[in-house]
Amino acid sequence: MSAALAPLRWPRPQSDTARLALWTSAEIAAATGGTAYGEFQVSGVEMDSRDVRGGDLFVALKGEAMDGHRFLDAAFANGAAAALVDREVDYPHVRVADTGKALEALAGAARDRAAAKIVGVTGSVGKTGVKEAIFTALERTSRGAAHRSVRSYNNHVGVPLSLSRMPPRTRYGVFEMGMNHAGEISGLTAQVRPHVAVITTIAPAHIENLGSMEGIAAAKSEIFEGLQKGGTAVIPADVEQFEQLRAAAKAKGVKIIAFGRSAHADLRLLDAVPDGSGGSLVTAAMNDMRLCFTVAEPGEHWIDNALCVMAAVYAAGGDLGSAGLALAEMGGLKGRGARVRAKVPGGHALLIDESYNANPASMRATLAQLGQTPATRRVVVLGSMKELGDFAPAFHAQLLEPIVEAGVDHAVLVGDEMLSLAREMGKDAANTLGKGVTFAHCDNAGEAIAALQEFGLAGGDAVLVKGSNSVGLARVVDHFTAREG
Repeated sequence: MSAALAPLRWPRPQSDTARLALWTSAEIAAATGGTAYGEFQVSGVEMDSRDVRGGDLFVALKGEAMDGHRFLDAAFANGAAAALVDREVDYPHVRVADTGKALEALAGAARDRAAAKIVGVTGSVGKTGVKEAIFTALERTSRGAAHRSVRSYNNHVGVPLSLSRMPPRTRYGVFEMGMNHAGEISGLTAQVRPHVAVITTIAPAHIENLGSMEGIAAAKSEIFEGLQKGGTAVIPADVEQFEQLRAAAKAKGVKIIAFGRSAHADLRLLDAVPDGSGGSLVTAAMNDMRLCFTVAEPGEHWIDNALCVMAAVYAAGGDLGSAGLALAEMGGLKGRGARVRAKVPGGHALLIDESYNANPASMRATLAQLGQTPATRRVVVLGSMKELGDFAPAFHAQLLEPIVEAGVDHAVLVGDEMLSLAREMGKDAANTLGKGVTFAHCDNAGEAIAALQEFGLAGGDAVLVKGSNSVGLARVVDHFTAREG
């Protein structure tokens, strides 16, 4: 065979020769200090019996109101290979004193054994989308040897669960970290021990518990505590708390990459123009490099997210071309920007599903995005923004301005906190002789569905559904998209 026709042979990293099983019974016992009963291998780790798949290790966690040991039969019926328990059971298992602490120990063992570059992601807005984009880019770079936390597994249980699932062959790991109170990210970053620590932005999420924007920035800066020697902090250049973030990172003696539109940004936006499909064509500069790429996700906030992704991939040693492709191909996630069609009289309506989370900054960003979306009528279903404390009435009332600027025709407001906005909208309608935005206030998602049905969605409408997850507005999206066939 001529050299020109010879097959391309990829270099074979040493990790490619590692076995494929995630954990053996002996390894689980050694990591957790437990005792193995039975010899087995597992291919996954799960804590919810309903999500167990064939070959999983079921971790029987105990909480204040629930004991996972009650669901052992269901887990093994779904195909569990073994369980992590605190008592003897009639299934293959590893017995430990405390299953929660054992899961953390298993996570630590997974972190220790993988020679992976680890990226940790936190921030007030955009954590999950940025995490997914970084993962997609690094998965391309590594030819499938990247791992990430799924869904929003970003708390004291989700983070160790995600770490324990990381295969020994992993070359890049991307983990999301969330918080409601000061000190929580400190504990999570100690487990993740990132080489790259990312803060997407600072916004008034959880301000009820943290008291101020500076308090929020301080809590997010805890992610730098776990940064490994020689690591990199990726921080937003455009927030008012930039100097506070920079000082916190600098105190840890790590490298810093600031991203954004400001002149002091290391990775700086030069230009962004619409690409004709709802996304943006972006040009950015870093050192002597010029980066040109497409961002498929609509909205100004995704331009900022894209800069964050590029900075993180660069810091992790990934391929920026792969990052550009990832950003060009990404679609919205369910509950976090997915755009779906609903069959309605006269054709189809566009539903923008932002039902998983909401705070003042993300509300304004998605309302602006709706305003740029071509539509016959623009409709919003807005649920209460939680954890704003005494700031809640003002933050909700201030949504009137971006609603008007977005050209919204009708609003369905859901939850007690939205009464402040309803009062402002009532005043606006009176001041404009009844020509303001029409609206209805509801107590829950069921009433919101009825209100939308009474309003009468029609072909060509664009509907933004957004609120804190506890309001349950995903039910609204599911109701109207279930009829799509």
